[in-house]
Amino acid sequence: MNSILILTLLSIGCTSVSSSDRGSDFTPPISDTLNYTNPVFEPLLADPSVVQVGDEFYAYGTEDNWGDEGGYHLVPVIKSKDLVNWEMVGNSMAKKPDWKERGGIWAPDVTQVGEQFYMYYSFSTWGDPNPGIGLAIADKPEGPFVDQGKVFDSEEIGVANSIDPFFMENDGKKYLIWGSFHGLYLNELTADGKKPIGGKIQIAGNHLEAAYVYQKDGYYYLFGSAGTCCEGANSTYKVLVGRSKYLAGPYLDQEGTSLLDPDSGTLVVGANKSENGYAGPGHNAEIITDKAGQDWLLYHGMAKKRPKLANGTNRRVLLLDKITWINDWPSIAEREPSFNSQSSPVLE
Repeated sequence: MNSILILTLLSIGCTSVSSSDRGSDFTPPISDTLNYTNPVFEPLLADPSVVQVGDEFYAYGTEDNWGDEGGYHLVPVIKSKDLVNWEMVGNSMAKKPDWKERGGIWAPDVTQVGEQFYMYYSFSTWGDPNPGIGLAIADKPEGPFVDQGKVFDSEEIGVANSIDPFFMENDGKKYLIWGSFHGLYLNELTADGKKPIGGKIQIAGNHLEAAYVYQKDGYYYLFGSAGTCCEGANSTYKVLVGRSKYLAGPYLDQEGTSLLDPDSGTLVVGANKSENGYAGPGHNAEIITDKAGQDWLLYHGMAKKRPKLANGTNRRVLLLDKITWINDWPSIAEREPSFNSQSSPVLE
């Protein structure tokens, strides 16, 4: 075989197919793992949370009706080995909790605690005067998650619109951070994680919801989403961040402004300027670090050219982008979701 032919065959073997070339029924070959194009899952995985178990990742989303693109899902769960190719597992709950008369199960936050998996969830309707946060526990990441009941509601905890929980363990104690446009708050939990103890501490202002805390190099980075989440292509959602040396704050943005200030927060990712991009990117999941030491962010957004399902539901697809740390502050490239081919996470 001559050298020209060898080079030609090698070139063909290394070619990767971009999403723009894929038909609707395209299934990428197993070897096509070097690049990906957003979204990494559709039609819908709103308010995502992700947990890594061994070499697999499980992601969870808000209860939604996917209409003719998949039907009704009660806290859907999907799984992946590379953060790019996801498969549907099913519903993570067998039945809806019953400690409220009505409402949706929104913004689940799943964490492995010992050998079990804890899911803190919001139970609310739009405009609910007394939404709350509950806890469900499973022995496996795919569920079924069994409800443990209410952790607290808005009236009990004294914070309006108490939704969007984020759980973490720190220095041997369990904590919950929560809130939606009425302040972000921190409260210690009992040893079993089922009730708050002590007093709550406000750590950010009324412009944020969907809290997430990431520890890096001696700082706690507090991520939150600002703007409107659910107005289709007109959504103004974006992810902002501040940091502190202490879990309880004070959290300051890159300019030194307290996150308690309504104009605070350093931009991590916002809407694309291009009409080919995404509106309303936000409510990020946990940060995942790959084997090359690169950090990755999963979050939702709506394609501007296809922002809703046929039934009118916001089509909040799952997006993935690499985080760049510049002067110890995180952001996505150009501070916008990617919509062209990107290098995939290194997970093998």
